Amino acid sequence: MGENRFDPLDLDDDVKNYTNSRARENAELIEGHIREILRLIGEDPDREGLLDTPRRVRRMYEEIFAGYEVDPRELLGVSFDEKHEELVIVKDIVFYSQCEHHMAPFFGKAHIGYIPSGRIAGLSKFARLVDAVTRRLQVQERITSEIADIFEEVLKPHGTMVVVEAEHLCMCSRGVKKYGSKTLTSAVRGQFRTDSKLREEFMSLIRS
Repeated sequence: MGENRFDPLDLDDDVKNYTNSRARENAELIEGHIREILRLIGEDPDREGLLDTPRRVRRMYEEIFAGYEVDPRELLGVSFDEKHEELVIVKDIVFYSQCEHHMAPFFGKAHIGYIPSGRIAGLSKFARLVDAVTRRLQVQERITSEIADIFEEVLKPHGTMVVVEAEHLCMCSRGVKKYGSKTLTSAVRGQFRTDSKLREEFMSLIRS
């Protein structure tokens, strides 16, 4: 697994260059199961259009489940001394994830704000952290809390606030089929819990 994990010191490479090595190592098993699923739903896995589908799905799994290859806390491990103790926000961080209930995609944006207490993280680390947390089987509520908790644990800021908005295909394409509906979740830590004006400032800035 180690050969796929990116170097957290590489500040310039915004490409998420790690993959799920277990999917690759178990390629034959995964592809065999995909063939069987195709057969069980009434398809012919040997017809021309589906011959390469098991391999494509397995390779997709290497990418969309790459988050299992990295400890998200490592991504904020490289931080910098800085006296700035005012609100820092990175908003509109696009993500794609897979719902653990139906293995259906959900996607949207994450907005992260924190008040440093002497340590700041490189801005590219926000996107890397979101990517690492979301590229695994997930639920939106856990994504939101995990991002906030990791910021609190690693940077120990005065406060952290995370808002995630997403569209879930398990709601749009099946079940209630409510197309275009979005789910919003938030996590507040530290000063954001007690300071309503700070929360309002954060929400105003991400909406602007």
